[in-house]
Amino acid sequence: MSSPLWQAVLGEIELSVSRGNYITWFKNTQLVQHSDELVIIGVPNIFIKQQLEKKFNDVFVETLKKNGITPERIEYKIVAMEPHKIEDDETILTPEEIQTVTLPPKITNNGISQSYRQGLNERYTFDNFIVGAGNELAFAACQSIAANPGKKYNPLLLYGGVGIGKTHLIQAVGNSAKLNNPEAKILYITTEQFVQEFVEALRYRKTNDFATHYRTADMLIVDDIQFIAGKEKIQEEFFHTFNALHQANKQIIISSDRLPKDIPTLEERLQSRFAWGMSIDMQNPDFETRCAIIQIKAQSNNVELPNDVVEYLSTNIHTNVRELEGALNQLLAFCEMRALEPNIDIAISVLGSSRTRPKHLSAKQIIERTAKHFQVPLEDILGPKRDKDIVVPRQIAMYILRSELHLSFPKIARELGRKDHTTAIHSVEKIEKESQLDSSLRTAISEIKERLYA
Repeated sequence: MSSPLWQAVLGEIELSVSRGNYITWFKNTQLVQHSDELVIIGVPNIFIKQQLEKKFNDVFVETLKKNGITPERIEYKIVAMEPHKIEDDETILTPEEIQTVTLPPKITNNGISQSYRQGLNERYTFDNFIVGAGNELAFAACQSIAANPGKKYNPLLLYGGVGIGKTHLIQAVGNSAKLNNPEAKILYITTEQFVQEFVEALRYRKTNDFATHYRTADMLIVDDIQFIAGKEKIQEEFFHTFNALHQANKQIIISSDRLPKDIPTLEERLQSRFAWGMSIDMQNPDFETRCAIIQIKAQSNNVELPNDVVEYLSTNIHTNVRELEGALNQLLAFCEMRALEPNIDIAISVLGSSRTRPKHLSAKQIIERTAKHFQVPLEDILGPKRDKDIVVPRQIAMYILRSELHLSFPKIARELGRKDHTTAIHSVEKIEKESQLDSSLRTAISEIKERLYA
């Protein structure tokens, strides 16, 4: 397994380059040696070595510098990566396997080879996906699909912001379905990869080979479908691929950063088809889910974090899972380099100046922001009125007080001018339940939180 230091480096690079570039050139590297004079980076094959030397060396220089390493030079060395199992059951691939998975399809004058990338990452499973209030509906739908592909929720569309687990979850479906039926043709592909392969197929006049490959899949999983927008020829090809698979009752799973109707220049006929099945909005993880994620990620690095450190990270990094993991990796790398055990003082020292750290929130700020969002007078939310346009904002304020400040129910009731704390219990439970089914309610809560932390 990569050291926390290298995980921190790769985590930052993943945020700074395109997904396709990260998977193709950076993902399968490893830190072989580092000192003040020299850093040696292990790579799986000559293709990746040449690209890193020519195009991406500055990326490593800058990212290593951010993590306290400023070597005089960087060297890239081809390292054999023999398959072996590690504690979290992640399989390290051989160079030949990595080349098949990460490089574009080989094009010859005779046509496109059939060594297309399936792309599924074995690390992404249902077992290591942390379920919380913001993703439990998506998780349940994905489990149902994995057990009975093509039977319901077809297509399934998961949408939401970056770093909240969409890629993990849709690949977990593919991995689970593959275990259930090893003979099934399950294809995972990013939209960027789909575009690249289609352009090559057009160039060499092998679009029939391309179409046959994708239209004979038993399950097609497409990540980041929003990048298909504005590409008319690609949209037409995907439209026909979608129709062929759907007509044959083959499962289609799509992820996006927004609803199809909100994607500019996406053809109406594709918007319509994406809406045929089930669309689920995935939200940022709540406090409890963030705590669980940090604990599990730390344990996978054989580190047991004190509870106050876990709570500090969970409170101060509230944006998404990727940012959360990046902060954790930064902390672990700092401690590893100095042979220290992580504690709250070190965490504050290392992460205290992070731009993702929110300001301190008070109950008053939350109530005022909720009232402003719904354009309701503050005195009405705090008063006795029970009109629906007053009660719902009041309940949402209680829910946010609970989820963000973790106040007791009696304290929440007092902050909203209620005498009976059972009102707070009912309100929090009601909003928790309804937000799973009502996307407009989830959006309102998300917008209020964004304003609070802005």
